[in-house]
Amino acid sequence: MTGEIDLNGVFLSSVLVSALIALAASFVLRRLLSWVGAYRFVWHPALFDTAVFVILWAAVVASPVLKF
Repeated sequence: MTGEIDLNGVFLSSVLVSALIALAASFVLRRLLSWVGAYRFVWHPALFDTAVFVILWAAVVASPVLKF
């Protein structure tokens, strides 16, 4: 996954775009897990949120649908 994405003359790194997609998915998943009450079983919520973001980012990068 190398290269840039052209957005009306502004070149954005594909790493930045994939991180923003993962961050948006992380926000949605965090709200869902909070609503369900899953954070009662989590020892350290900040570490858990970071791990979820990293896993989602890896999933976005490895996704065959989003090849930049």
